[in-house]
Amino acid sequence: MPQTPQTSSNALRASRRVLSVAVALNYGYAGFIVAVVAMLTINRDWTMTAIGIRESAPRDSLLVGMLLLAGFGMTGAAMMHRILRRLQAIVATVQGGDPFVPENAVRLQAIAWGAVWLELLHLGVGAVASLMDSPAQPFDVDWNFSFTPWVAVLMLFVLARVFAHGTRLRDDLDGVV
Repeated sequence: MPQTPQTSSNALRASRRVLSVAVALNYGYAGFIVAVVAMLTINRDWTMTAIGIRESAPRDSLLVGMLLLAGFGMTGAAMMHRILRRLQAIVATVQGGDPFVPENAVRLQAIAWGAVWLELLHLGVGAVASLMDSPAQPFDVDWNFSFTPWVAVLMLFVLARVFAHGTRLRDDLDGVV
């Protein structure tokens, strides 16, 4: 079904709203991590008991792992913030009627690199979680590996090149006309 200007406009409005909500949720996620780290700092034993860490578990090594995971989480939140802001800027150019600007190629490339870093953090989370898991204290973060995000990363790099090339072609065509 072909898109009409009205459905396109509705989709852009919805995209802007969804991105605004995603930015707010990302701030909430980062705030939650800060709160948990603060609670671990203020009262480690109470917080560990509250989140289900057994008394018999090796709490010192689990604390190190949890703080490392919190660091990954905060880094991920910062990367996601950068991705969402760039995506908002791209949507703004679409709404403005001219998405094929050199800045969008740069933004897409930055989004692709951000996605690479998020996936590397994801691998790090899996590694740390597997090191933290023990019979004394199972530590299941429901981690799994998927090729899908890596394919999406490749698509983002390709799209960035397509935007850059398309922008250059349009500029060349404008220079001819």
